[in-house]
Amino acid sequence: MRVKNYLLGYKNLYIYQDTSMFHFSLDSVLLPNFITISKKAKKILDIGCGNAPIPLILSTKTDASIIGVELQSEVASLARDSVSCNNLEDRIKIIEGDINEVSKKLEEGTFDIITCNPPYFKYKEDSNVNESTYKTIARHEVYLNLEQLMQVSSKLLNFNGVLGIVHRPERLIEIIEMMRKYHIEPKKIQFVYPHPDEEANILLIEGRKLGKPGLKVLSPLYSHTATGDYTEEVKKFFEEN
Repeated sequence: MRVKNYLLGYKNLYIYQDTSMFHFSLDSVLLPNFITISKKAKKILDIGCGNAPIPLILSTKTDASIIGVELQSEVASLARDSVSCNNLEDRIKIIEGDINEVSKKLEEGTFDIITCNPPYFKYKEDSNVNESTYKTIARHEVYLNLEQLMQVSSKLLNFNGVLGIVHRPERLIEIIEMMRKYHIEPKKIQFVYPHPDEEANILLIEGRKLGKPGLKVLSPLYSHTATGDYTEEVKKFFEEN
């Protein structure tokens, strides 16, 4: 069932969701609050935009034009409705299609920022996948793997352009290797922990195309309190700033 909700704590933003689909999560809130956004940024690309939570949040932080690319037709429809109901059609454009094909039609070397909340899990024929096609594509690298993401990003980013992704900590080494293979230098990392006494379960990482070596590791971010509520630090991300 399609429903219209407030986008978390953003007082004037709404988002369309389908209760039968994979809802956007904390990951999609953390990434647009982590990425470095230059005041000079003019073009942003969000790969695999889902129902557009990242483009919507980014629209509160920059005046840059934003393109969201979404593979699945039903989800792209939700994204377009989310953009339309917020009257942001002049700033956010949703393109339906496979980024590996869409990227061929986009002008190379013109994007200042690329964001992506990609599928986290490698896909094999014997992978334990969800019965829902939507959820399988959202969680597993069926149509977009790390190497494809880095290859596309390197082609579309301008010199010193920023790539920011949210992923799983266990794939950190692979992410760094793929970044460097495609000339994107890792510049900033933050680990997110459910609680202080648990292992990190979210990785935020940013790189720059043809950037100089030098990696900054930010302070740990804890997402939940002992009672299960979001921490005050995380709650700050649910507001316009």
